[in-house]
Amino acid sequence: MANTARLKQEYTERIAPALKEKFGYTSAMQIPVLKKIVINQGLGIATADKKIIEVAVNELTAITGQKAVATVSKKDVANFKLRKKMPIGVMVTLRRERMYEFLEKLVKVALPRIRDFKGIESKLDGRGNYTLGIQEQIIFPEINIDAIDRIVGMNITFVTTAQTDEEGFALLKEFGLPFKNAKD
Repeated sequence: MANTARLKQEYTERIAPALKEKFGYTSAMQIPVLKKIVINQGLGIATADKKIIEVAVNELTAITGQKAVATVSKKDVANFKLRKKMPIGVMVTLRRERMYEFLEKLVKVALPRIRDFKGIESKLDGRGNYTLGIQEQIIFPEINIDAIDRIVGMNITFVTTAQTDEEGFALLKEFGLPFKNAKD
């Protein structure tokens, strides 16, 4: 619990004032805030084997510390042998303390474990949000490499209140995300 307070405290003491000065905000309500982190795994292969979803739910729950839920298909697609409401993925939405815990673990432990890591892409979505694609779930320390059947990737989306990409980029960079080609 001390770590979460530390990241949130760092935001209020260092990051928010730095952003306020950099962008010239007149009100504290204008300063961008990290609202939530959404982690999503698309598992199309799960149409053939139902156990894949159970394993993915357990892994994502272990990584995030919050129960993951299965996502289901919205319509039938005959070519993919897919029926409506079949489980095809797993997701979890983190807010508040768990969000800060996960962010700190991602930046300090998981990302440095990626082979030949040179930083993450710095392309935001146009509204100050950022999605990071990870190819292997084994970079997280909670995953026992000997116990996994298959390597699966995940998308991690950082949702902010920033109005522009520049503001969102500055916020995420202050939180410690290691962007490559980062212009200070």
